[in-house]
Amino acid sequence: MATKTVLITGSNSGIGKAAAILFSQRGWNVAATMRNVDAAADLKNLNGVRLYRLDVTDQASVTEAFRDVTRDFGGIDVVVNNAGYGLAGVFEEISDEALQRQFATNVLGLMRVTREAITYMRTRGAGTIVQISSMGGRMTFPLYAPYHATKWAVEGFSESLHYELKDLNIRLKLIEPGLIKTDFAGRSAEMVLPTKASVYDPFVKKFSAAAAKALKDAVDPGVVARVIVDASSDNSNKLRYPVGNPAPVLLRLRKVLSDNAFFGMIRKAYGI
Repeated sequence: MATKTVLITGSNSGIGKAAAILFSQRGWNVAATMRNVDAAADLKNLNGVRLYRLDVTDQASVTEAFRDVTRDFGGIDVVVNNAGYGLAGVFEEISDEALQRQFATNVLGLMRVTREAITYMRTRGAGTIVQISSMGGRMTFPLYAPYHATKWAVEGFSESLHYELKDLNIRLKLIEPGLIKTDFAGRSAEMVLPTKASVYDPFVKKFSAAAAKALKDAVDPGVVARVIVDASSDNSNKLRYPVGNPAPVLLRLRKVLSDNAFFGMIRKAYGI
């Protein structure tokens, strides 16, 4: 059986890097893509892994990466849309420019890569597209309104798209991680704190303390990587894969509780 090939965006750290490593260990060809290929030079030493520059905000970069990967590996069986970051903070203080950057990467970038993937997979008659969403694509936390907006967009986009891809034999998967030990709270995050209105200060202080405590229970990105690899080989029509504490439990609660009950639970958890 021919070796399968996966293309992963945002492979230089966190979930993307963990997935690249695990796919390699499972015997896949791995096209590890990122904006700066020097950021993960150690991946070059893994079996079957090649690095490619891909900026999801640049269509030419996306087109060139798909062309090069296809040339080198002969085709693409799975695309993992992992590139993204979190814009959070007091919404009143978040600029249009910051919002545009968030949507350009998390939504339009994902859509751009998805469209390119469909073009390749349709001509081959098969394929799987794995979208890295979040438990925050179906529920929300305080101070993450812009980020949640992008992940809710990814969820709605992907759920609708899966209907038109079914007859093309292209499977669509949504991975919904919970709290993961990545640099999401560092390099992959942008937090806008209040400067104009001190009325927000107590709210931000309470949230920050509770969030720091919650992150102590975050799981390793390898946990998500295992679900990504398994979903990539899953021939079922299953769409959503919650993974990592507390995603499975919270998403079930969000489904069965009333708005008031769920919102009250979140407020109590953050002391707000």
